[in-house]
Amino acid sequence: MPTSTIDIKTYPLYLDGQWIDFDEHIEVTNPATGQVFARIAKLNRKDVATAIDHAQKAFMSWRKVTGKQRSDYLNAIANQLALRTEEIAQTITKENGKPLPQSRGEVNMMIDHYHWFAGEARRIYGRMVPHQVEGKRHLILKSPVGVVGAISPWNFPVVLATRKLAPALAAGCTVLLKPASATPLSSVLLAECIEAAGVPRGVFQLIAGSAQDIGAEFMENPLCRKVSFTGSTAVGKNLIEQSARTVTAISMELGGNAPMLVFGDADLDRAVAGAIIAKFRNTGQSCVAANRIYVQRNIYDQFLAKFLTDAKSLKVGSGLEPDVEIGPLIDDQAIELALELIADAQACGAKVLYGGHRIEGPGNFLAPTVLADVPPTAKCMNCEIFAPIAPICPFDDEAEGILHANATEYGLAAYVYTNDLARALRLSEELDAGTIGLNDAVPAVSTSPFGGCKESGLGRELGTEGIEPYLETKHISIGGVD
Repeated sequence: MPTSTIDIKTYPLYLDGQWIDFDEHIEVTNPATGQVFARIAKLNRKDVATAIDHAQKAFMSWRKVTGKQRSDYLNAIANQLALRTEEIAQTITKENGKPLPQSRGEVNMMIDHYHWFAGEARRIYGRMVPHQVEGKRHLILKSPVGVVGAISPWNFPVVLATRKLAPALAAGCTVLLKPASATPLSSVLLAECIEAAGVPRGVFQLIAGSAQDIGAEFMENPLCRKVSFTGSTAVGKNLIEQSARTVTAISMELGGNAPMLVFGDADLDRAVAGAIIAKFRNTGQSCVAANRIYVQRNIYDQFLAKFLTDAKSLKVGSGLEPDVEIGPLIDDQAIELALELIADAQACGAKVLYGGHRIEGPGNFLAPTVLADVPPTAKCMNCEIFAPIAPICPFDDEAEGILHANATEYGLAAYVYTNDLARALRLSEELDAGTIGLNDAVPAVSTSPFGGCKESGLGRELGTEGIEPYLETKHISIGGVD
């Protein structure tokens, strides 16, 4: 809700090496209180075009900086972030709502990403291809694509931005970052760290404003040669359509509806603990959350009992309070959508074993909710749940489990709990997901690729694959060598 601007700090944008305020602003609300506590400058489409011009000018020199020098810059950014870990974590929690320990974990992962791509900046290899005709040689080179428009979401505001920024900078590209309007402040602190690291003027810029206008300028401006987006599948599809007009290169990390398969031979305690983490981390507001938990029938009742006990023990409250594990949802609309999913599941025959209601008082709090015997027709089994709602249902055998797991247009992540190695290998091949956690609830790591198949996206972030979207491959055929 709007409040008086007294004591509300205003944050500028970082454009072409300068901090600039504008006449219009975006208000930032703390989802734990419902109160506006800050605002950030808002630019228009013309300003975005100017920023792209500055990025193109900076690109002409940044692309010539050696890989070792770019590596040094990325390590310097990581070091600046490390000095301000607590400040950034506190800011994430204030604008996003997640428990503070999880915000600290996000900052630490972001720092690790910068160190990883600092190393990759020194390993952008070409190759010499054996010639087939006498007197010729064939050289393969990797070159930066150019100006990059990066659009990041609110649920992991800095780490998902970094999965675009770090590889782009390492590759020799210049970047304009558009953070989510709900959570732009942690990106301001990131920009301050990039400035403090000495990154040259125009190489990185922070913008904020209308997502529609900024996205359109990214897609239609011929100087912007690459767009990387993390967000909903619906918006991703729209950006893909726009990219066709200028053949702008795109990377997309979109929605998810991750299944978890728990087999009768699994370590039950480990499986329950993993399900709690994979479902309720970030208050369930994660594209890789375990949104459909399938448990083999012979251990179904045992799993439900243990899961229910652990879910009831989760502390709900402001992410700044000690020991809180479930924070607020991002806004009131998220609460309403969650309640609609719960009501629909009940109408379809599911049982609400715990929760299922909004917690009265200020803020956007939903009680952790456990749904049992959820039929496949329920909406929550067929969409991305961004809430602490855990639908659980039984299955009989491996074939049925695979059928249920793959029965979605999404393919971002999947989880399997089993102690049968042969089954684990079979499922690794048969599940339609870009990331599979085998007895692992938190599989993402800087050194391994992350991304989805089907309608969950295009391309990969992180790992050695993470820098490839920001590089063009060139073939140089050299004659007259005889």
